[in-house]
Amino acid sequence: MSYLNGEASFWLSQSPAEPIDSPLPRAKQDLVIVGGGMTGLWSAYCARQAHPDWAITVIEARTVGYGASGRNGGWLSTLMPGNRARFAEAVDRAVATDPHGPVGSAGVSGVESVRAFQSALFDSIDEVLETLETEGIDAQQVRGGHIDVAQSEAGMARVHELVEANREYGYGPGDMELLDAAETRARINVDNAHGSVFVPATARIDPALIVEGLARVLRDQGVTICEGTQAGHIGTGTVVTDRGPVSGETIFVCLEGYSDTVSGRLPGLEGRQVIPVFSSMIATAPLPVEAWEEIGWEGRECLGDAAHTFIYAQRTADDRIALGGRGAPYAFNSGLPGDGRVPAEVVDLLRTRLSSLFPTPDFEVAHAWRGALGVTRDWCAGIFFDPEQRIGVARGYAGHGVTATHLAAKTLLDRAGGTPTPLTALPWNDHVSGQWEPEPIRWLGIRSMYRIFNLADEWERATGATKTSLLARFGARLAGLAE
Repeated sequence: MSYLNGEASFWLSQSPAEPIDSPLPRAKQDLVIVGGGMTGLWSAYCARQAHPDWAITVIEARTVGYGASGRNGGWLSTLMPGNRARFAEAVDRAVATDPHGPVGSAGVSGVESVRAFQSALFDSIDEVLETLETEGIDAQQVRGGHIDVAQSEAGMARVHELVEANREYGYGPGDMELLDAAETRARINVDNAHGSVFVPATARIDPALIVEGLARVLRDQGVTICEGTQAGHIGTGTVVTDRGPVSGETIFVCLEGYSDTVSGRLPGLEGRQVIPVFSSMIATAPLPVEAWEEIGWEGRECLGDAAHTFIYAQRTADDRIALGGRGAPYAFNSGLPGDGRVPAEVVDLLRTRLSSLFPTPDFEVAHAWRGALGVTRDWCAGIFFDPEQRIGVARGYAGHGVTATHLAAKTLLDRAGGTPTPLTALPWNDHVSGQWEPEPIRWLGIRSMYRIFNLADEWERATGATKTSLLARFGARLAGLAE
């Protein structure tokens, strides 16, 4: 089986770009952004809208979207970048111990704070789609919602638990719908579907088209984007790069899984705060009409499942299926994915998983790739700003970043502004996640965690379990994923 492997991603390969070697600005900038992914580009866009007179420069080591922003599954979703129970607990602690901090000063309970966070994510989906329309960016966006399907009784039990948790943390009556087996298959004919939960607010997008479109708009608006420029040390007022220094009144660091490629006393990045965890994807060749007649999927919903080793997928604009999962999730000592080549055994695993969803079509894999998520020890994202250095950091989306990057950009700007706003009170502000274990404990722990989840899926399928296995519950607690 021959397929394209790597080249960053299927999305980016459709319009390969060479770095634009813009001259480094000599004058001091109002805002310097390190990282040309979605967080960095949205930060530049929001700053330009709020401050048309600012001098803004984005520094990108490769090309815009080269990291996770151009390699992800294309879900502009309602999913929160973190463990909601942990966020709620942290807010309750902040109210008691840090009543003058950005989160504690809001004086609301942890659960209410998480509900406000969820509401802000819903708003960000609307705002992103409105911006794409306003700026003429065609990212092949379709607001078809997302659907999480259970293929086992234990998975269906988890769907019910998810619905209850969603209600607790801010989803209203119209924000989701519990579907039975027949209703699920009427949308997407997933084999052995027991039922699902459908969330209508999510939109399918092509992530590379968003970053490329934003970069075009920003350049037209006078923002300098220096691609092919590697940042090194970052300190008060200065970013040192391999092409020379760039000075700025305010600096945002938006590197996610690549955060270890820079140095400095950076808030939220001290020590082993963020590591790169890999997620791999395949894209099929375009499917024939007969296959789509059997599969359905006419609503272009984003598709997920209720397995412990979960997948995420979309039907692309040119009628492929793009499907992702973890596979080989971590390289020793926080290695990075390079151009995104995927081991053959991981490609086989993803193809097998796709066939378990839709057994009849003979899928041809056309492209495989992987990218690095930024993951913290408690799987919760964080927004930080040091007013003395005037350095802000966004990090740790853990795979739920397409919507969160837009909200992070707005929040960083509010934090830099220095005046409390509803966004600066959200629970990811200054969220303390703790440190990852040193090697080789980290490598062994992450690989063991995914092995546990694989075994739990196999055990539930083999036994016909009606609820989540004790093994999976143990794995979730070990990993810090339990809500």
